[in-house]
Amino acid sequence: MSTIKAILEADADGTLHLPLPTDLRQGKIDVTATLKPVGGTKPGPQPHFGCLAGKIQLAPDFDEPLEDFREYTQ
Repeated sequence: MSTIKAILEADADGTLHLPLPTDLRQGKIDVTATLKPVGGTKPGPQPHFGCLAGKIQLAPDFDEPLEDFREYTQ
């Protein structure tokens, strides 16, 4: 019995092709698969501290009291 662990990329038609060792290329084989995603296909840049600086703007009335809590704050 051999164990193969591989991360495969599906072809356009949705099929996967598993490379087999030479000794398993003849005859029938029993395959058990666990399918789970392994992240994105193209890793993008990793976010870092301060990467959104200047891109987020607060509303001008951000610090104003909320109308819903008026009775609790008076």
